[in-house]
Amino acid sequence: MSRRVPRGWRGLSYLLVLLVLYIFYQLAGEQFRELGGSSSQVSTERVPCRVIKVYDGDTFKCRLESGEEVKVRLIGVDTPESRRNRKAYRDAERSGKSVEEIVRLGRKASAFTKKLIPPGTVVYLETDVQLHDRYGRLLAYVYLPDGRMLNEVLVEEGYATAYTVPPNVKYAERFVQLQREAMKKRKGLWKEGM
Repeated sequence: MSRRVPRGWRGLSYLLVLLVLYIFYQLAGEQFRELGGSSSQVSTERVPCRVIKVYDGDTFKCRLESGEEVKVRLIGVDTPESRRNRKAYRDAERSGKSVEEIVRLGRKASAFTKKLIPPGTVVYLETDVQLHDRYGRLLAYVYLPDGRMLNEVLVEEGYATAYTVPPNVKYAERFVQLQREAMKKRKGLWKEGM
């Protein structure tokens, strides 16, 4: 038995949703301006950042021109864990692989990323709708000095899988297509049974 919502309440609900979205986008713009971007270009401005340390295949630390150090998590992709942790155990259970195998593959993905962005490399960060994850890491599409997007290169070469977490979906379809091609060609970790 379902009850109909009166028309007046439905309109008010839509208005509230729009207000919340407006406030969210305004706050996202303020956070991006703090990183050196422009509020009118939240998702297209690229902010330079010098790599300090690569943690694993999809996470690194860099220094902004302001001197602030930020931990960056690549948007739209996921690499295997490079050390034993809760996620490595969850991934092992989900995939049917041993934790040792997950970590071995993760170390290969990490080495691939370290080769592309060694400390000292200046990369360019582009954000999407959500700026930070629940761990406080800056979420970004990362561009290499030669203009290629690191997120795409990792998927294209078979060292990462497409991993879409709304609302950051700007390049999601592209990542899925690149993953299909990498799987078909058995590139990178796909030839090892990722």
